[in-house]
Amino acid sequence: MSILSKPFFHDEAAAIEKLEQVLWPAGPVCPHCSGNQKIYALKGKATRLGLWKCGHCRKQFTVKVGTVFESSHVPTYKWLQAVYLMCASKKGISSNQLHRTLEVTLKTAWFMSHRIREAMKGGGNGLLGGLGKIVEVDETFIGHDYAVKPKGDKRGRGFAHKHKVLSLVERGGKVVSMVVDNLKAKTLIPILKSQIDSQTRIMTDEAGQYSRLDLDFLAHDFVRHNQGEYGRGAIYTNTVEGFFSIFKRGMKGVYQHCAKRHLHRYVAEFDFRYNERRVCDEERAETALMGAAGKRLTYRGSPIAA
Repeated sequence: MSILSKPFFHDEAAAIEKLEQVLWPAGPVCPHCSGNQKIYALKGKATRLGLWKCGHCRKQFTVKVGTVFESSHVPTYKWLQAVYLMCASKKGISSNQLHRTLEVTLKTAWFMSHRIREAMKGGGNGLLGGLGKIVEVDETFIGHDYAVKPKGDKRGRGFAHKHKVLSLVERGGKVVSMVVDNLKAKTLIPILKSQIDSQTRIMTDEAGQYSRLDLDFLAHDFVRHNQGEYGRGAIYTNTVEGFFSIFKRGMKGVYQHCAKRHLHRYVAEFDFRYNERRVCDEERAETALMGAAGKRLTYRGSPIAA
């Protein structure tokens, strides 16, 4: 039997119950006052499914209040389907595909996917690396930044006009990626210092912006790609380049185009799936659902306080 045949992917009551189990493992919690004692379910023919009332602040709420699902008219079971599909697709799933699969409008599918990416954004779980650990650092280029005008007529060549993505990958651990405006040392070094433990051994390529990392970290080694070198024993950047291969196949083959103002969410999506790679698709989807709490996203693409 397919996992997509489970009741919470087709029945609204079962879907709400599933969401409550994930977001309220210890029982209902009021999103308005955080109370969890005097809470009771409202029932009746005219009452919405999953409606609760708080005895502390006297306000009504559902499990979707204060999450990325709030104020959505899309059925909860379709939300759960969308979350599962995005978590199970290694290179992502396009809004057009969600539109056809879920039978919602393209605009709705696009907005759903961005809300789910917002849920996937990590809140930070400490620094990468540490004593005895290795973190690989590299950057890649994607899309076209129309705010940057390339020199001459060679519009498609070089990388100055492309979006720049910096990724930090701990070997055997997690990845942290971000969109950066430039690749100057004065921009990148503060980022590395804020994300990586100072007792870490850093691996990069021979790019000049990384030439003095040994001043801020335990050790720094690099490979000389311009000389055809791709590794010397433990000195390589193959892990971060492997992550980039999945990221770029997804961005070019599935999503094809992304404006800079949205790129950070696509980056978060690929980071999330990489960081949750050791669990099954269903567990990964539940982790994404847990990340939905405390986040909102407007149609203009800006996150707001829940």
